[in-house]
Amino acid sequence: MSFLRLALVAFGTAAFLGLAILGWGGFAAFFSHPALVVLAIVVFALSGGALFAGGNVSSGVREDRANRWVIVAFTVIGLLAAYLPAYTDRMEFWTIDSDAIRWVGIGLFAAGGALRIWPVFVLGRRFSGLVAIQPGHTLVTNGIYGVIRHPSYLGLLVNSLGWGLTFRSGIGLLLTALLIPPLIARIQAEERLLGTQFGDEYNAYRARTSRLIPGLYQDTSQSAYPARPAEPKHEYSSNPAAPCEPS
Repeated sequence: MSFLRLALVAFGTAAFLGLAILGWGGFAAFFSHPALVVLAIVVFALSGGALFAGGNVSSGVREDRANRWVIVAFTVIGLLAAYLPAYTDRMEFWTIDSDAIRWVGIGLFAAGGALRIWPVFVLGRRFSGLVAIQPGHTLVTNGIYGVIRHPSYLGLLVNSLGWGLTFRSGIGLLLTALLIPPLIARIQAEERLLGTQFGDEYNAYRARTSRLIPGLYQDTSQSAYPARPAEPKHEYSSNPAAPCEPS
């Protein structure tokens, strides 16, 4: 675990949870509610898991730089999601009239967070924050990747949905929906890059799996991605590369 990873996770956790605490009216108000105390514990547990996961933000040997706008979109939506659901909960604005829904939300938040982080452990350095081909890696097509191609993104959506429900927030549900367009753009960019890198191997994998939810979000396109021309032998000829679902 590097100091940089520790600093980034610590800062991200403090900022995200801090905005929620601010939205709910401060530490005393936030931690006086049992469900929100449990939520904070789950946040710290997931952050602890993220510390020991792999992953990187390297552009590797080839990157789709045109997709970097998605990172900005995720960051903006994430900051809004940290603050607004808590604030609207406190103000009783556009909220779900059920305190029990908070516990449902916490369950979804925890499950989605675990699904978000688990692929990072599985893929290690192959898991990238950028849409990029990493050196010396191959496709992972077993386990959950034998069913869906982007489990971490499914985890992101479930995690975000759970966060909104924990605060009974209609705004939180709307922000979860706003994640979908940039998420689809990210998925499409990744699949294009993987397809051009692996050609028929990736096309066959794509044909037998779903993107996010088995039977509900499958790639119905029949188009195949052409493989890239072979590299000159002095360039990566003995070091094939491929990314697997950047974070």
